[in-house]
Amino acid sequence: MNTRVLTQNGSPLHEVVRAEISRRIADGIYKPGDAIMSTAQLGEEFGVSSITVKRALRDLQSAGVLTSIPGKGTFVKDRRRFIREVDVCMSSQDDARRHGFDTKIELVSITKERITDPALGVFNVPSKVLLCVRKVIYADGVPIMYDSSYVPTHIADEIVDEFGELYIVDALRRHNVDIEDVSIIIDASPASADAQRIFSVPNGYPTLRRLYDIKSKDPAMFVIGIVESPFDRLACSVKLNSLQLSKMTKARK
Repeated sequence: MNTRVLTQNGSPLHEVVRAEISRRIADGIYKPGDAIMSTAQLGEEFGVSSITVKRALRDLQSAGVLTSIPGKGTFVKDRRRFIREVDVCMSSQDDARRHGFDTKIELVSITKERITDPALGVFNVPSKVLLCVRKVIYADGVPIMYDSSYVPTHIADEIVDEFGELYIVDALRRHNVDIEDVSIIIDASPASADAQRIFSVPNGYPTLRRLYDIKSKDPAMFVIGIVESPFDRLACSVKLNSLQLSKMTKARK
């Protein structure tokens, strides 16, 4: 392929390069996980400048087709989509396992800080310093969720020690902390800086974001947080029982 052929259809060069790379992915020439040629190699093959190639690759990254890993190259993304159930009890790893996924939790950090994310302002968040637990959840080796949870600093050390292996709610339940009320808000938002790094997505990449406020029977024990997931990796499903449907019907009347 050369410049003369590329320009015959009147389309901008970067769009033609983008379409050709997309075709190769669709035809299985480039498979999920494969590294594609360098910018210089693609430019030589297509007979275009490196700027044109970079623009085409950037478009494909924004579309979720490719991912760039600093120092390693550009790769075809595995575009499998994991489905996670959202229910009033904050589903644990068993939800993913029921769908046949091999799940893993990776603890990123446990720090003391205040809630500063304006998105959580929809809840009545405390102004005091809390314990912030950040972790990544994997399914079949693919990072699908980045979770930032805030809990009171007085929480027992033996519970904190389990945060690296369990969802916080599951850890609380193991220690007989009864969950009484759960509020969940699901919306769309560009990936945070941390999520961009963890999911290897560009700035502005869309995520499915779940904000949650979990209260226990003890007013002093609560969990507030945000889960981020790239739109092309996770979908949420909701199941309502007959009692919940009845309440919704009455609320609309």
